[in-house]
Amino acid sequence: MIKILIIDDDPIVRAALNRTLQKQGYETTVASNGEEGIAQAKLLRPALIICDWMMSQLDGLEVCRQIKANPELATTFFILLTAKGAAPGEEEDRVRGLDAGADEFISKPIEMSELKARVRAGLRLYQLNQDLQSQKQALEILNQDLQTQKQILETELAEAADYVRSLLPSPLEGAVTTETLFVPSAQLGGDCFDYYWLDDEHLAIYLLDVSGHGVGSALLSVSVLNILRSQSLSNTNFYQPKEVLKALNQAFQMNNHGDKYFTIWYGVYHRVKRQLIYANAGHPPALLISGTSKTTHQVQKLSSFDLPIGFLPDVHFEDAVFEVAENSTLYIFSDGVYEINQPDGRIWSFDDFLNLLIEYSNVNKCYLKQVLEHIMNLNHQEKLEDDFSLLKFLFG
Repeated sequence: MIKILIIDDDPIVRAALNRTLQKQGYETTVASNGEEGIAQAKLLRPALIICDWMMSQLDGLEVCRQIKANPELATTFFILLTAKGAAPGEEEDRVRGLDAGADEFISKPIEMSELKARVRAGLRLYQLNQDLQSQKQALEILNQDLQTQKQILETELAEAADYVRSLLPSPLEGAVTTETLFVPSAQLGGDCFDYYWLDDEHLAIYLLDVSGHGVGSALLSVSVLNILRSQSLSNTNFYQPKEVLKALNQAFQMNNHGDKYFTIWYGVYHRVKRQLIYANAGHPPALLISGTSKTTHQVQKLSSFDLPIGFLPDVHFEDAVFEVAENSTLYIFSDGVYEINQPDGRIWSFDDFLNLLIEYSNVNKCYLKQVLEHIMNLNHQEKLEDDFSLLKFLFG
């Protein structure tokens, strides 16, 4: 049974959390202060800890530091409860919490449905980490057989890529119709994307690409996705792309996240006004293609010159606004769709990719599987060297 430790000096909060999580089938233990909580954590080695930030003597921030500093507890998913929602300097407090090792935040008063969702998401990440650690130990044991080690690693990376794929959104139909392709590379990469209605009129869209490959890139990618999906960036208007990028940049500076950074294209489409507002942090430009006739198309590149997330702490991000004509198509993608090494040594370029989209748009509806098939024919290897993420949005 999954073990969860609750640390809070408020008996009412302890009881409410304990009762709620036990009803979900978890094995829970409670502690009334930070010292007792650390002792219980060392004894129980829980999968997840929920800890109040503001406690006498030893506060939640120090509890988090000590827990994360313990090698046997370092992978425990740590959620900080905070009543700082209305206090000035909350963003700085979030940064302090992230620096201390916190994985998630929940504001008081606690919404229990939100708590249960955050716990489920945290346990998924914990289980992924545990599985990867188990496979790492197995690889060390099998180090004498390098070929076996390679096969196990590739299998584990493929499973992790499948996990990332399981988090991706389902297709949309109606006012906006979507088609997506996500093809993980031979190595586990850092692509992730999502889209969802903020309300009846506003559709949020984003695609991010973390630097490098491997487990670290994938975990950071999934962490960002969960934060955006749960809208847990404090004091952030998710209808304003530049505010979202600013909050992400403050929370994910690369010197606090293994020197990893990520690019992201984030936009919000207003269904009634047919207006698209977006901001871009170092990501390839999206393409908005509007058909003026069966053979003529207007192409707009939705790009920017802003730096990726994590490079510098004080980047000023800008919004851009576009009017979306009827039957326009928006393509958002990672650089893995066009940086293709060909047998003659030439690298397929962004302009080559753009021309392919226009060519298919002149002939038919440009199904993404046709695009992928064309690109795979160009690729001189069986697998792509980078994640292939391609999103298509048709605005009727």
